[in-house]
Amino acid sequence: MTIKLVLVRHAKSDWGHPELDDHDRPLSDRGLHDAPRMAARLAETGFRADAILSSTALRARTTAEFFGETLDVPVELQERLYGAPASLLLLAAAERGVRSVVVVAHDPGMSTLAGQLTDEEIGHMPTCAVASFEWDEDDWDLAAALDPASWSLDTPR
Repeated sequence: MTIKLVLVRHAKSDWGHPELDDHDRPLSDRGLHDAPRMAARLAETGFRADAILSSTALRARTTAEFFGETLDVPVELQERLYGAPASLLLLAAAERGVRSVVVVAHDPGMSTLAGQLTDEEIGHMPTCAVASFEWDEDDWDLAAALDPASWSLDTPR
C-alpha cells in the first residue's frame, strides 16, 4: 500500500480589485487558464484522489473546483488551510484518513512543506504548481516521519 499527497498552490490571483479582502480575491485570466490545464495534467498521470481539501479563500476554492471536476472528487473546504503553515497542511491531509489526498492552499506554507519533503530540492512552488509525493507506507504517522519514496513537481510554465 502507498500513501499519496498532492500539494496544489492556488492558481494566479487577480490583484486588480484593491477593495476586496485578501480572502475574496478571484483568479486572474491566467489562473483561470492554468488551473484546468494543471488538473488535466495531474489526471493524465493516472492519479486518483480519495479527497480534495481546500482553503476557503476564493482563489484556492476556485482552483480546487477545477481539480475536483477533473478528478471527479468533491472539494472539502477547511478554513484552517487559509494561510496555514506547513505542519498544519500535512496534519490536515493525515487527519483525513485516506490514502490519496490533494491539498489546495497558499504560500508560504505550500513551498515550505514541499521543501521539507524534498530536502529543499523544491525551493518555491509557483502559482498552480502541483507537487506530488508518494510513500511506501499505509500509515500517515509513519509517512509523515519518513522521506517520500518518490516525488515530482509540475508547473504551468
